[in-house]
Amino acid sequence: MRVHVVDNASADGTVEMVRREFSSVELVSLNHNAGFAAANNLILRASEAPFVLLLNPDTEVREGALDHLLRMLEERLDVGMIGCRLVQLDGTFDHAAKRSFPTPVAALAHFSGVGRLPMAGTWLAQYRAPELGEMDVGEVDAVNGAFMLVRDRALREVGPLDEGYWLYMEDLDWCRRFHDRGWKVLYDGRVSVTHAKGGCSGKHRALRQNIAFHRGMARFYRKFYARGRPLTAAAVYCGIGLKMAVSVTRSWVARRGG
Repeated sequence: MRVHVVDNASADGTVEMVRREFSSVELVSLNHNAGFAAANNLILRASEAPFVLLLNPDTEVREGALDHLLRMLEERLDVGMIGCRLVQLDGTFDHAAKRSFPTPVAALAHFSGVGRLPMAGTWLAQYRAPELGEMDVGEVDAVNGAFMLVRDRALREVGPLDEGYWLYMEDLDWCRRFHDRGWKVLYDGRVSVTHAKGGCSGKHRALRQNIAFHRGMARFYRKFYARGRPLTAAAVYCGIGLKMAVSVTRSWVARRGG
């Protein structure tokens, strides 16, 4: 196994720590924050390994998880990507570990909070792929970019991450492209990885992150859904703009209060 760390111009001593404590790690230190997609693509384009794992720095892989998922890929040759159950620091399930491609209604329900309520119907909770339990195994539309184990042959067919996304939504885009090329995306809830959600971006998004998140939503919709639907697209873009205004305001208030 080869381990790569791509540092997006951090200023907290990470580069020095990796060089000092993990000499076997292959470190790439960038002089600017290239974003999630571009940083990962540096390794994806050069890798010759049969399987590649994209792993966020705010995760902790539990013993046996990687071995189990590698065996699944070796058994299921039709699967191009696999993810697992993500558990937050408080022990709760990170619902972003398995997702469906969002419909406008499901996206509105999810981001308004209605789709996250226990009594929400399947059509409102659709984004969270409620038909598959968190401990189950099955095909899903998408897994989370915090942990994505990918087959190299599928990667060569699909291509690397879309660098038009600086941060957020690039994982959903990639999963969609895997499906479009006939590769299955699998979720396996029998093994878990700890995800300190927000450990990299912070509890409340900064302005640049907020803009990137909503710009990513608009880019994803434009790429895969907007064609031939000008009125629907206009409504979706207006909704995204309104949500961004609310999110930026909330983050600003929370940061001032913190």
